[in-house]
Amino acid sequence: MKTILAIHTGGTISMSQNEKGEVVPNDDNPIADQQVILQGQINLITDEMFNLPSPHVTPAVMLAIKQRIMKAIDEGIDGVVITHGTDTLEETAYFLDLTLPNTIPVVVTGAMRSSNEIGSDGLYNFRNAILVAATDESYGKGVLVVMNDEIHTARYVTKTHTTNVATFRTPTFGPIGIVTQNKAKYFQELIRTEVADINRVVKGVFLIKAYAGMDGELFDAINQPTTNGLVIEGLGAGNLPPQTLPAIQRLLAKHIPIVLVSRCYNGVAQAIYDYEGGGIQLKKMGMILCQGLNGQKARIKLLVGLSDGKHGEKLAEFVRNAIS
Repeated sequence: MKTILAIHTGGTISMSQNEKGEVVPNDDNPIADQQVILQGQINLITDEMFNLPSPHVTPAVMLAIKQRIMKAIDEGIDGVVITHGTDTLEETAYFLDLTLPNTIPVVVTGAMRSSNEIGSDGLYNFRNAILVAATDESYGKGVLVVMNDEIHTARYVTKTHTTNVATFRTPTFGPIGIVTQNKAKYFQELIRTEVADINRVVKGVFLIKAYAGMDGELFDAINQPTTNGLVIEGLGAGNLPPQTLPAIQRLLAKHIPIVLVSRCYNGVAQAIYDYEGGGIQLKKMGMILCQGLNGQKARIKLLVGLSDGKHGEKLAEFVRNAIS
């Protein structure tokens, strides 16, 4: 019988509606003690680490979860499931994917409907996540996200709808597997990248989204001694309005790493256009074009790289290519 550690961190999956119909945290997690769903086939150990709505989750919380999982690995646990609020679930999952060894299955799940709503999906997703963590084929897959019968990689999955139970999707590539007949079934493999075993997290890593008519005001506002890095969601294939360039150059002159991704839902940032503010010029200026990640994921990767002490070309290589 496999032993799975369930780490509960809060979120809708642990909440209920009050008499006013408002979804609020509970003092007691309604799914924390649910051995009955496993029919005696899996030994479930529960750790209620946090009770946080996901907007309250910080990189420091993510690091604490990582350290708890490392302890469980040392103790010989067979797999880990983390329940988490959905708003920042993809960021925590990717942080863990970047910082944990690719050994035992680690699965993150959540819910779009609170425990006392009609059609609540929390307990169902929790059970499926446990089954995935206990499946032999889940070893070596990196951190996984299991929601709505689908298995996604932490690297590419993203929340696409505010309330729909099918909110978690993987643009371009799709899920790597499904949950069927009480086990995980896989159809794709994920190419691995370098793992950073960090024990601290830096601050001052920002994310800014580009828009038509943007100037340098926001970039000058974050040009502070405490700024360690910046991710920009650029236009199209990775372009910016020309009015932003002087302020961006001032940041680069201070050796602040700047990562460029696309604000588009699909596709990757590429140095295609050769005009003022085009991707070719931005790359020549020293910006790092990151392919395959959205803005929030690229920020997590930059933050992890900086926390691991990477800088210069080593940092750029770590952040640049999320596909291979």
